[in-house]
Amino acid sequence: MARHDTESFGTEAEWSWTWWPECDGIGAGTAQGENVHVPLRPVEMATVTTLIDNSCDALLPDGRLVRRWGLAGGGGPLPVAPTDMSVTGTTLDVLRAEHGFSAMVDIDIDGHRRRILFDAGASTDGLIGNLDRLGMSPDTIEAIVLSHGHFDHVTGLHGLVRRLGQPSMPVFLHPDGWRRRRISGPGGTLDLPTPSRAAIEGAGFTVIEQRRPSLMLDGFLLITGEVKRTTDFETGMAGHQACLDGEWGPDESIEDDQAAVFHIRGKGLVILTGCGHAGIINIIRHAQEVTGIKQLHAVLGGLHLRFGPVVDRTVDELVAAAPDLVLPAHCTSWSAQQMLATRLPNAFVPNAVGSACILSATH
Repeated sequence: MARHDTESFGTEAEWSWTWWPECDGIGAGTAQGENVHVPLRPVEMATVTTLIDNSCDALLPDGRLVRRWGLAGGGGPLPVAPTDMSVTGTTLDVLRAEHGFSAMVDIDIDGHRRRILFDAGASTDGLIGNLDRLGMSPDTIEAIVLSHGHFDHVTGLHGLVRRLGQPSMPVFLHPDGWRRRRISGPGGTLDLPTPSRAAIEGAGFTVIEQRRPSLMLDGFLLITGEVKRTTDFETGMAGHQACLDGEWGPDESIEDDQAAVFHIRGKGLVILTGCGHAGIINIIRHAQEVTGIKQLHAVLGGLHLRFGPVVDRTVDELVAAAPDLVLPAHCTSWSAQQMLATRLPNAFVPNAVGSACILSATH
C-alpha cells in the first residue's frame, strides 16, 4: 500500500494571497529609489515532493535532506497493481515519469500543514496517477501555482478535474501564460498546446493573474511574478515564438516564467522552479532583491540548462551562491547535471519522481 497523508491541513477558506504593489515584478523599489522588500515570513519546516519529472528511479536511496520513494528509500512502500502476467497476479505499481514537472509544497504553519500544487505536468493521467501511488489526496490541495504557460506544466490539470469534479480552488499564473506558442528550428516548427482559460475556469478553478510578486499562505510563500532579467548570459529559449496580434514573433524570454520561494528560518531562501526559463541566476537574484534575504538554502526544479556557455556561466554563479542543496529536474540536461555534480559535490542531489526534500530549521 502507498503511504497516506495523516497531517492536519488548512481548510479551503484559509487560503489567502496578497500582491505586492511596491514591487512591479521587474525589481523592488519606489519612485524615491528606496528599497522595498516583501515581508516573507520564515517557516520552521517544509517538504517539496516531486510528482512529475522526466526521470523515475525506484533504486535511489535516501540522501541528505531527501527522502526517496521506492525499493531503497524510506518514503513509502511500493503499491501493487493487478496483472495476469505474474504468478501472484500482481505487479509493483511504480511511479510514472514524463516530460514535464509538478511538485507538492507542504509548509507547516501553526500546527497545520498547508499544501500548494506547483505545476501539473503534461499528460492527462500522470499527475493524478502519481498522487494515488504516493497516497496523496488531491482534495488536500489549497491552491495551484503555474510556473508558466507551457503545456508540460499545465495540462495535467485534466486528471484533477476528472477526479474532483468542480475543484473550487485558485490557480495563480502570469497573464502571458495564455499565449499561443511554438518552437521553430532547422528541423521544422512544433506548435505547443495552448492552455485554455475558458476550460480551466469552466472546470471550477478561479484564475488569478499577476505580474507582480504575490504572498500566499499568510505570508509564508512568495510567488515571484515576472522575473527581472539582469545577467548577460541567460538569454532565453532559442527558437521560441508567440503569436501576438495574429503575427508570429520571437518570444525567447518567456516572460511569464515565475518561481515559488519560501524562507527556512536560519537557513535561507528555497527556490522552486518549473523550467527556469528566466534563468536560475536571474531568479535567485530577483528573489533576493524582492525579499531582502541574501542567504540561499536550496534550489529545486527545472533549470532549462541544455548546453553551451550558459551552462558554464550558470554553474560558476551557483558555486558562488553556495546553496546547501541543488536538486535539478525536468529540462536540465545530463551534461549540465554532471557539471553541477562535479562543481557542487556537497550540494548536488539527483532528482526522480517521488523524491521529497525535507527542509527544516532544526537540521
